[in-house]
Amino acid sequence: MNKMFNKVLLSMSVLGLLAGCAGEEDNVVMAPVPQVENQFSSNTDWSASIGSGVGQYFSELTPVVNYDKVFVAARDGLVKALDPKTGDTLWETDLEEDDTARLSGGISAAYGLIYIGSENGVVFALDEKTGEKKWSAKVDGEVLAAPATDNSLVMFNTSRGTLVALDHEDGKQAWVINTEVPTLTLRGDSQPVAFSGGVFWGTPSGRLAAAIVERGQLIWQQPIGQPKGATEIDRLVDVDASPLLIGSNLYTIGFNGQLVAIDLRSGNPVWKRNYSSSKNMATSGSSLYLVTDNDHLVAVDARSGTELWKNTKLENRLLTPPAVIDGYIVVGDAQGYLYWLDPNTGDFVAEEDIDSSGFAVAPLAVDDGFIVVTRDGSVKKLTIKQ
Repeated sequence: MNKMFNKVLLSMSVLGLLAGCAGEEDNVVMAPVPQVENQFSSNTDWSASIGSGVGQYFSELTPVVNYDKVFVAARDGLVKALDPKTGDTLWETDLEEDDTARLSGGISAAYGLIYIGSENGVVFALDEKTGEKKWSAKVDGEVLAAPATDNSLVMFNTSRGTLVALDHEDGKQAWVINTEVPTLTLRGDSQPVAFSGGVFWGTPSGRLAAAIVERGQLIWQQPIGQPKGATEIDRLVDVDASPLLIGSNLYTIGFNGQLVAIDLRSGNPVWKRNYSSSKNMATSGSSLYLVTDNDHLVAVDARSGTELWKNTKLENRLLTPPAVIDGYIVVGDAQGYLYWLDPNTGDFVAEEDIDSSGFAVAPLAVDDGFIVVTRDGSVKKLTIKQ
């Protein structure tokens, strides 16, 4: 059944339901589409389709470019590899099981395979050359985020608070780490990030966790938010954003929590600032770019945490996470608009009406342009026309 917008969802600018709670509907005012004097527009190089897309369901089926292919997926189980120059289908695989595959977490590409998870708690590995299913495995909980890969392992973060590491060749479990899950959580999970022998991910209990990839040993958990308030909704502290590495610091942000810079060597905070978000951040140079839970766009100096600018003109427009494309900050919204901002000032430089079905995931930068995927399954490769 399609998920309805409700008070909590609109306040955090995402689609889906709170786990275990269907809160009361409320009217939240969506800011009007701003009037922008466009400095440029986009050309469509090619268009393709990935079936019926994800519709109005919660989804983080972000496309990925690797092995000279563009990999895309739809919730009902259709997975395609597209030619990045023409958009032609190189192969397609249907993972439909029973009524629907309910694909929801992915896509990641490594070791000659692509990896996708589902709301059914099943994860899949497909051959990048042919789309042949190499293996599938059952994990504990829904998989709502793309996995991380390192040390011949594929690591999935699930809705049950488990980080599960599977062997990339056969899907056999290597280890599992369990973390606490509160009674009420947001719909969504943090995509883990692996580097230098460690894996880092956010938890529903408001922490950033770190573990050793080889052994699956938890080494520290750093609080990003502390539950406060009289109601369970007020006390939500999920860390659903993927950690972001800049230099020797790791950055993360929590819902009803904080934006925190953490020293990788010690696991201790370098600085903290009061921002609330459940979306991934972007970076360029020494700046962090984030979308808050009320859809304000903010730029922060990664070295000090100083706010550089804030744009509040897209409030409650259900924005995607930000992306950096051709030197601009770009976000999409629920009505299918793309907004381009100057990274130094936060001012709008362009606005485009792409597709009325809207966006579930951020635009993806590629070498010669960018790729967008809409909720109804339209896939487009575009380039900026000055």
